[in-house]
Amino acid sequence: MSPRVAIIGVFDGVHRGHQALIEQARSLAGAGEVVALTFDPHPLTVVNPDAAPLMLGGIDDRIDQLTAAGVDEVVVVDFTTAVSEQSPEEFVREFVHGRARANAVVVGDNFRFGHRALGDVHTLEELGGTYGFLVHDVDLRGDVQTYSSTRAREALLGGDLATVTQVLGRPFSYRGVVVHGDHRGRTLGVPTANITIAADRAAPADGVYAGRVRLPGTHGPSMPAAISVGSNPQYAGTERRIEAHVLDEDLDLYDAEIEVEFLTRLRGQQVFDSEAAFIEQMQADIRAARAIGEAPGVS
Repeated sequence: MSPRVAIIGVFDGVHRGHQALIEQARSLAGAGEVVALTFDPHPLTVVNPDAAPLMLGGIDDRIDQLTAAGVDEVVVVDFTTAVSEQSPEEFVREFVHGRARANAVVVGDNFRFGHRALGDVHTLEELGGTYGFLVHDVDLRGDVQTYSSTRAREALLGGDLATVTQVLGRPFSYRGVVVHGDHRGRTLGVPTANITIAADRAAPADGVYAGRVRLPGTHGPSMPAAISVGSNPQYAGTERRIEAHVLDEDLDLYDAEIEVEFLTRLRGQQVFDSEAAFIEQMQADIRAARAIGEAPGVS
């Protein structure tokens, strides 16, 4: 039988700790397959909604990131109340044995599963004897701290992109469909592609950033951009959103899905005394974003 090695978790952000699991699973699988069992929505959304975290990405982002990191198949477990109430053995029987058809499982050394998180790595090893799989636990990597979705999320919400990039192993990006905004940017000479920030999603702290815009599903290059995050207090806005100005391009992106990648935070959100001062600052932001986008090593 060809090896089928399963990894299990939410994998929000598919950070470098998750990537360590995938590397170990890939090594064990050899010419076989690595299968990721992931949960959607986040389990806390069901068992303790008040404690549910803002997510670093949607399920489509997660699937793409897992695949890019070396996973062959992603099994999305629809996390319901019924799933939350499964015993560790019921979970293993239905998902690890039944859905993933695993003969090996790789998990972090802090892995917990089943109703009230009663199962741990030792429980999984015992169940592996019954259902025919071996268990390998991995010490999640870290630098001064362990890599975790929580650490990435806290850094992101604080505007600390350097830490976010360190934990994820890549710049943070937000994917969404371009919506109609106030159409004010075009009248100011700075047209933007606007994405509404979903209530359950994490986004960088309000401010202005240098970054890039990519059209998912296309083979074109990423385009440098100056990006604003916030509610546009200069004009008393109320809806928090991402507004990306693609440099040197005049694109009609309405209703298209785009991915906005954040490289560097340029400044916090400000309100200026006049529209002229606001425009002057926007042009300075664009120059700064251009310099970052054209810097050696940025691709």
